[in-house]
This record gives sequence, structure tokens and C-alpha cells, in this order.
Amino acid sequence: MIPRADLPDVLPLFPLPGALLLPRGRLPLNIFEPRYLAMFDDAIKTDGRLIGMIQPAVNSGERLHAIGCAGRITSFTETDDHRYMVQLTGVSRFRLKKELEGFAPYRRAELSWDGFERDLGRAEKDEAFQRDAFLSLLVRYFDVAELSTDWESLKEAEEELLINSLSMLCPFDPEDKQALLEAPSLTTRRETLVTLMEFALASGRGGTEGGLQ
Repeated sequence: MIPRADLPDVLPLFPLPGALLLPRGRLPLNIFEPRYLAMFDDAIKTDGRLIGMIQPAVNSGERLHAIGCAGRITSFTETDDHRYMVQLTGVSRFRLKKELEGFAPYRRAELSWDGFERDLGRAEKDEAFQRDAFLSLLVRYFDVAELSTDWESLKEAEEELLINSLSMLCPFDPEDKQALLEAPSLTTRRETLVTLMEFALASGRGGTEGGLQ
């Protein structure tokens, strides 16, 4: 856990549509573009090893969403063809204040961490969570979306891990992912997740074929 006082005012940004990182969540990345290889090389030299994951706003050119999530580089390997296979662990959401000009080949921005203090605390609880009803909906959604998973692990997972992992991994549209990111509490995120799965079932579109580990 990184203390609030140690969070930097400026971070490198990795704009990636559809990529959702949440506090205490884990996001694998395959980094191969030269500008992002340079970003990784610079980030790994800092004390916090932090990268700001953020989504571009849909149909807006270069504009970014106002809220992203900082991730700490917790493991990486370099491949023979000079790519990095990286794992980020979510630290805290942030609000974008302004992008900075400079000589770096990647985007950088001044950030505010205000309003996201709970991200730095312990795992959140969802007191209204009804696991049986949620898993019943999830089974139907996975069937329509042609997804597979380890159901025994899901049945035993703590509610934050379960809700956040599904929010990150389910094949929702980028704007839906942004809504999950911006949910003010775990309960609100679970309600949003349920709404998205119910909409997918009603429309008959679950997402793309794949598997959740």
C-alpha cells in the first residue's frame, strides 16, 4: 500500500480503450510500442513504479476521460523480441487536471487524488451483496457471452475481488468500463455491473468469445 503523501502529482499516462484497472486489481499488459516501452523504462526507475491507466473518450480524437487509475508495476518479463509482459496492481483512481508538454514521447499529466481516499484503504465491503442471486445472473450472462471460468473460485471469492475482477475482465464497451471505474462505491459498481449483464441478456449480446481465469 502506498501512503497518500507518497502519490506523485504527475504521472505518465497509458491511454488504452477498453482497459480497466481498479484499486487492488491486477491488469496484465503487453507493451510493444516504442513510446510505451520508453514510458515503462522511465517508470521502473522511479520509487513508486506507477503508470496512469486511462481511457480515451469515444469519438473525441485525443481527448481523455477525466478519471483513470494508477497502477504499480509489480512484475514484468522482457521477451526475446523486446516486448514487456507487465502486471500492474491498482493503487488509486485519480482525476486528470491537465496534460503537460515536454520532450517525452508519451503523454504525461498533472493529477488530483482528492475524493479517492477509500481506494488506499482496506478492501471494500458490499453489505447488500446477495451472492446466490448474483452468481445466478452471472451463469446466464457467461452462457450468452460464451465465456468460461472457474466457478468454484468465484463462489469463494471475497465480494470486492469478485466484483472488481468481473468489471475488469467482462467484454463490455469502453464507455461501460468507464462507468464501472467511476462508480463511487463497491455497491454502486456491483449495481452497475448487474445492469450491464442484464442489458446484455435482454439484447442477446453477451460479448466476444473468450475465457476468464
